Amino acid sequence: MPVRSLSSSVVVWPDRAAVESALRLWAEEAARIPELVRVGYFGSYARGDWGVGSDLDVVLVVAGADLPFARRPVAWDLTRLPVPVDSLVYTQDEWRGLDPASRFTRALAREVVWVWPPGERVVA
Repeated sequence: MPVRSLSSSVVVWPDRAAVESALRLWAEEAARIPELVRVGYFGSYARGDWGVGSDLDVVLVVAGADLPFARRPVAWDLTRLPVPVDSLVYTQDEWRGLDPASRFTRALAREVVWVWPPGERVVA
């Protein structure tokens, strides 16, 4: 979380490297859950235009899910990350089925930085 400098009123916010490192550590621990297929982030941290107050937009891809799409993020505790998190949890089939003509899907294709599994680079 943000910390105040002792000698001024400047707020220090975690940078991309710190946030990505924390997400990688979280993903390594979460990988014990066999349903987890991939973990990535997108948005301002992925684009490099984050700032004080920016949240981390996380995408999780899971093998399958019993919960409806809107309720799935509750099952994944991301509160240990150093910034607020918005997460989207897709099944593999949903991820593969995203409409390539959608503006959001095109943004994901450009921006997603996969952090787990190690070496993952494929977006689609």
